[in-house]
Amino acid sequence: MHSTPRFLQGVFPYEGKGLDNPAPIDPVLSYVVPSGTTTQAVYFRGGNAAAELISVVLMRDGSPMRYFPIGAKGDVHVPLRVVEDLAAGTAVELWLAAPAGVAGTVIVDLGLVEI
Repeated sequence: MHSTPRFLQGVFPYEGKGLDNPAPIDPVLSYVVPSGTTTQAVYFRGGNAAAELISVVLMRDGSPMRYFPIGAKGDVHVPLRVVEDLAAGTAVELWLAAPAGVAGTVIVDLGLVEI
């Protein structure tokens, strides 16, 4: 079986709109599963430079799929043990939720595998 790794990653500034109000981080953090393939999200790594808790949200077709809380000035590495197949045409994005008015920088790295 042939597989191809894909990554949604980078360093991005943000300003929070509320922990219950996630918003897209950056257009480069989006991916659509190509025709004829299935994709799985296999890990998430993230870092938060702000002095408040934030949450990175993996969205699937506009709905939350996974939440990755990151503590103040903290980091996480989450190997995903429950892996779901994402069918061709599925859109995934990374969004961010932070307390309203909190500004900071987030570092994200989402690992995907096309099968």
